[in-house]
Amino acid sequence: MPAIWVQAVAFDHEHSVWTDLLQQHVTNDGGLSQVDYRALLDEEAKLSVYLESLSRVSHQEFAGWTEDQRRAFLINAYNGFTVKLVLDHLPVKSIKDIGGWFSSPWKKRFFQLLGDERHLDDIEHGMIRKDFDEPRIHFAVNCAATGCPPLRAEAYVAARLDEQLEDNTRRFLRDTRRNRYSATETRLELSAVMDWYRDDFSKNGQSLHNFVASRMGTTPSDAEAIGNRRVRIRFLDYDWSLNNR
Repeated sequence: MPAIWVQAVAFDHEHSVWTDLLQQHVTNDGGLSQVDYRALLDEEAKLSVYLESLSRVSHQEFAGWTEDQRRAFLINAYNGFTVKLVLDHLPVKSIKDIGGWFSSPWKKRFFQLLGDERHLDDIEHGMIRKDFDEPRIHFAVNCAATGCPPLRAEAYVAARLDEQLEDNTRRFLRDTRRNRYSATETRLELSAVMDWYRDDFSKNGQSLHNFVASRMGTTPSDAEAIGNRRVRIRFLDYDWSLNNR
């Protein structure tokens, strides 16, 4: 009996299928993104092919990748499975409507990743925040809410990960619908995201003020005032409505 050789398909670190779906169905307006979930329903089979490719990755394979490959994989997994969660529960007005009164959509186990049944919090808090000291991650993972940092219209890839993270961070912080500075009132108004994860922005000698000051696109004098904490901070209400187009 002839030997049968099985050629394993190498994982696509360009995340090409995911990029194709994002480019077709995500629109960005500065730091705000909208998703055409209804149109994505027609391509759910294509999304499933991509998500299944993520689920097939083993711990051993994952451990052999570069740090940027692992980070890009986890960001894309979070965003892809979030889209899948929304599609499975349309029509919804907010992702928070999924799961009912006594359960959270982020604690709902509905997919396989790295050998275990997972929920979204496993990826964000148990993997990304736990294993990688990278505050800009909060501007890359998208929770399907209007108030969330934008869902990028392309996959995150290792070769450009730093550039992509920085771009999404700056786009969000410069969106005056969610973050703004009044020089006359010396008041800095920030998204609730900056409050929820304030400790992540204040590590390694950094402060929330410094993190924001260098990225908001204000004048040099305003950036200096923010960085030197000569401002009052007010955190804005978060818009949990679905980022639907």
